[in-house]
Amino acid sequence: MKHNSLRISFEFYPPKTDEGHKNLQKAALAIAKVEPDFFSVTYGAGGSLQNGTVAVVKELQKSLSVPVAPHLTCINSTREEISSLLTLYKSLGVKRIVALRGDLPAGVQNTGELKFASDLIHLIRDTTQDYFQIEVGAYPEFHPQSQNALDDVLNFKKKVEAGATNAITQYFYNPDAYFNYIDYCAKLGIYIPIIPGIMPITHFEKLARFSALCGAEIPQWIAKRLSAYGDDEESVQAFGLEVVYDLCQRLIAGGAPGLHFYTLNQAEVSLRLLKLLNVTVPEAVKYEIEMKA
Repeated sequence: MKHNSLRISFEFYPPKTDEGHKNLQKAALAIAKVEPDFFSVTYGAGGSLQNGTVAVVKELQKSLSVPVAPHLTCINSTREEISSLLTLYKSLGVKRIVALRGDLPAGVQNTGELKFASDLIHLIRDTTQDYFQIEVGAYPEFHPQSQNALDDVLNFKKKVEAGATNAITQYFYNPDAYFNYIDYCAKLGIYIPIIPGIMPITHFEKLARFSALCGAEIPQWIAKRLSAYGDDEESVQAFGLEVVYDLCQRLIAGGAPGLHFYTLNQAEVSLRLLKLLNVTVPEAVKYEIEMKA
């Protein structure tokens, strides 16, 4: 469902513990009440097995009415394995795939039969034609492995030409990076919807470590403010909410077609942001948010 003409979606990851599963179920149930466009479920870090993704997709499809989009990666996979997964997802009623190249598992050098996300998209289209909507990754601050900005956008264009229908960006905190990227894509004839990925800020050290790994930039003024709060989690979260709220406001005002929240399997911060942004949230959910505030 679109909210105030925005496409709102949320990402979860497969948990590894029973407590993690409970947290995921609780978060997904709370967020489902705002009737998002879809939930995505990650493949797992370092090219881990797809089993966890399939299990979460089944669980969410069974318990909630929100469409679920599994991440599907091609690194270290055969065409037969990917085709089998596509058949499985069709049997589960999945209509949307997040198609990514993926990361090689530690110590593995062979990339498999498909080397790039564009190869994966070609396979999906050859196998299933137009059955799936295909989301792909986009990088406003450019992929850390790209040679230069042009090379990065040309690789993105290959994914679009292969059959991608929408894109979700890596998270960022500089809105100008997103708008410049959109303009750059338009100059190269890329016009599919590019949805900004939104990462709430709740723990600075964890965010800094993750950002260093994925190539997302934390602007210096934000990093210094967060660092100054030290162990004061309440101040970190309050400032983080302010920063991400301002970012979302500027993205919406500038014409971004939607927002995709990286939840880290937590619901509260994302729901607070939606309320602050005056995105349609049912009264029951508003009450729950206010009770936790």
